[in-house]
Amino acid sequence: MRYISTRGQAPALSFEDVLLQGLATDGGLYVPETLPRYTPEDLMALRGLPYDELACRVMYPFVEESIAEDDFRAMVRETYAGFTHRAVAPLVQLDANEWVMELFRGPTLAFKDFALQLLGRLLDHVLEKRGQHVVILGATSGDTGSAAIEGCRHSEHVDIFILHPHGRVSEVQRRQMTTVLSDNVHNIAVDGNFDDCQKMVKASFADQSFLEGKTSLVAVNSINWARIMAQIVYYIYASLALGGPHRSLAFSVPTGNFGDIFAGYLARQMGVPVQQLVVATNQNDILHRFISGNHYETGKLQHTLSPSMDITISSNFERLLFDLYGRHPESVVQFLKSAEHGAVSLENDRWKSARGLFDSLSVNDERTCEVIAEVYGETEYLLDPHTAIGVEAARRCRRDATVPMVTMGTAHPAKFPDAVTRSGVPREAALPEHLSDLMEREERFTVLDNDLATIQQFMARNWRYADS
Repeated sequence: MRYISTRGQAPALSFEDVLLQGLATDGGLYVPETLPRYTPEDLMALRGLPYDELACRVMYPFVEESIAEDDFRAMVRETYAGFTHRAVAPLVQLDANEWVMELFRGPTLAFKDFALQLLGRLLDHVLEKRGQHVVILGATSGDTGSAAIEGCRHSEHVDIFILHPHGRVSEVQRRQMTTVLSDNVHNIAVDGNFDDCQKMVKASFADQSFLEGKTSLVAVNSINWARIMAQIVYYIYASLALGGPHRSLAFSVPTGNFGDIFAGYLARQMGVPVQQLVVATNQNDILHRFISGNHYETGKLQHTLSPSMDITISSNFERLLFDLYGRHPESVVQFLKSAEHGAVSLENDRWKSARGLFDSLSVNDERTCEVIAEVYGETEYLLDPHTAIGVEAARRCRRDATVPMVTMGTAHPAKFPDAVTRSGVPREAALPEHLSDLMEREERFTVLDNDLATIQQFMARNWRYADS
């Protein structure tokens, strides 16, 4: 399988090269030239498989030209053996035909573990084979950083630099990153917001001269195709658990960067019966404004109780645009250029095509806390603020009550104790046992100005082989 850029001016690459490349050289994002397709009979044959075996079968067509099947299966099994529930992604029922899929059973308590614990193993495998050392550079609004650090902390072939907005992630999220004291882990707190961090990451990938040719950058944000690939699996897993392939499902997905919900879109393109995808977001509502009203315009970033969605530029939306424009890269480039100067819209027929599948809702902090309290009162089940937004969007946007609705539970509530406290729920959101001493662990991070040259100089000085 080959991978092509959404902007059409970069060479097609193998999975191995895409893994290491991240962002395409033309600034676009890589997508597969073609997708595997499942018939109902194919899906029936997958029912009842344990999560790791399903994951191996679903993902292997994307990597088979680069990695031997036995090696890949071993990586996948090792990845999901580290999760705290045997089902890996258990479904919890809230009401008749309403479910939460718990995607926070990995080591850092967030859905990003599904991809990033595997990504670290994939990188080790490829870099060992090539005899290379690389530098990972990522920006995080909360969860990507800790999951990437956990996945790469033991790698001899990787130095990892994670930028997070100083004072703009929860204390648990910060400590999950900054208490990892491995020599190859470098946490940078930027005096800015997530979008500032993301812009500096993209600029660094576009011009890597500050590394003087001694190494190269690898992406761990959801611009890296491996992230999306791993997330497709749990949509298929949910479908098979709740009646697929003979029954359609709807999904509500808390999302800021559009990566997680794009994986659900791809599952549908591959043949999984998905009737509806709901974009659930907070006051940073660029995706909601587009889905609901065909209005795409960057707004001012607002800091909320759901910080992982405090994003105003949704990188993975470009991948959906590529399909909405019939995989015509020049149109994607023109749309994105126009968006730099103000509000833009799709042609009405293309927007209506998207609306055939997608709905959306924006939920403010006050309502988020109310939903946490309401669901706890109904079920004694405790939601984190992101999942609460997903539940609210699921209930308000649902098209057909006879179709099972699954909200993606993207994070453990203990990561966001402020939201739980403000909800008035009479229960503390306790950390799991393996993180019970997190607040006592030593921290290490560096606060730097919101300045690209300052960040790049720090990286150039501090990766382990900088003087070699």
